[in-house]
Amino acid sequence: MLPTLAIVGRPNVGKSTLFNRLTRSRDALVHDLPGLTRDRHYGRARQDDREFLVVDTGGFEPVAKDGILREMARQAEAAIAEADVVLFLVDGREGLVPQDSRIADMLRRSGLPVVLAVNKSEGRPHAAAAAEFHELGIGEPLPFSAAHGEGVRDLVDIALAHLPAAATDADADADDDRVRVAIVGRPNVGKSTLVNALVGEERVIAFDEPGTTRDAIALDFERDGRRYTIVDTAGVRRRGKVFETVEKFSVIKTMQAIEDANVVVLLLDAQGGITEQDAHLAGHILEAGRALVVAINKWDALPPDAREGVKREISRKLAFLDFAAQLPISARDGHGLGALLAAVDAAYAAAMAKLPTPRLTRALQLAVERQQPPRAGLVRPKLRYAHQGGSNPPVVVIHGTALAKIPEAYRRYLEHFFADAFQLRGTPLRIQFKTGVNPYAGTAARR
Repeated sequence: MLPTLAIVGRPNVGKSTLFNRLTRSRDALVHDLPGLTRDRHYGRARQDDREFLVVDTGGFEPVAKDGILREMARQAEAAIAEADVVLFLVDGREGLVPQDSRIADMLRRSGLPVVLAVNKSEGRPHAAAAAEFHELGIGEPLPFSAAHGEGVRDLVDIALAHLPAAATDADADADDDRVRVAIVGRPNVGKSTLVNALVGEERVIAFDEPGTTRDAIALDFERDGRRYTIVDTAGVRRRGKVFETVEKFSVIKTMQAIEDANVVVLLLDAQGGITEQDAHLAGHILEAGRALVVAINKWDALPPDAREGVKREISRKLAFLDFAAQLPISARDGHGLGALLAAVDAAYAAAMAKLPTPRLTRALQLAVERQQPPRAGLVRPKLRYAHQGGSNPPVVVIHGTALAKIPEAYRRYLEHFFADAFQLRGTPLRIQFKTGVNPYAGTAARR
């Protein structure tokens, strides 16, 4: 296991900015809005020859009793419990506030090594920026600037001195065989509940309020010896209803999560019916070429006589997803999760399948025997051989003559034929046509 460094502090002190700088990424949303980060957010970081995990947390209010603030506090407490060292961030511009003192008291009781970091100290004498934070009594305050990078390296060196020995190379490089799965859907369909059920603990906040999840949160877990990275995403509403800048960023992060995934789970709400937004999201997944599993959540809450109606509605409104498995589940009660992961594995295997050229060419010949491409005037396209041009999604490249004249309907026929021939369940398949150059073209004109 890699050693873990947790970043905690009250809202808007720059935790996500520091997280992004340490992980050399833009994985955490950053905006001048308190409470933007809500869940634990994990990333890998490296300084010199040391690699470690960094955990970004939401703004911490230890005395919160209920509501979303309490859920955020629970996530921060969980991050502290699993950390080897804590970076406690305070705001050098705003100065010491009572909430800082409450967090310091809690960290003292944890017994963990704590590094007190005074952010936003650029342009000020370090002694002046740090002076009042000595009052917290948890070590020497270290001025730095997450936004500008000033003092970050020294801060990390001090934190690393508290960490255990570095992990082995086998531990550090163990992500190569992980299946990356993005959970997407409209707001409040149960994405975070499903993620927690799959992971086996409350790793993200599941709260009965649309828009609880704002960022794309990646979590590693293992089930039956198979390794996964599951990404909880923000609910995507119709474009006309996306007003806040933060929500626009959240939608962008969701779309990026789809692009980066091996498999996407489109979560539908059996009680809420199939909406235009479900179809819009499905279209984006298909356009991205991602392997797909459709999960119909809250199935247990649906009366038996209404279930066939929901299936018919999905078949009618999402007919273009006929290549994907459609599974009823209950994220809250954990029903159907084994079948869901089995479908994810099958979709991933199909998306990454190796298609030998001889078998592809034989399948192409059989497809043409069953149905030839239509003539285009006096010319009939000739399809000669095929080979694989890529994976995730599988791409079949077909060579021949006059292929630019093949209509879209025949392309779809070939896509379905190859998918059936190679049993590619759960992934779209792309066809590319390559017309050969006629070596005798223009010979008569030259004569």
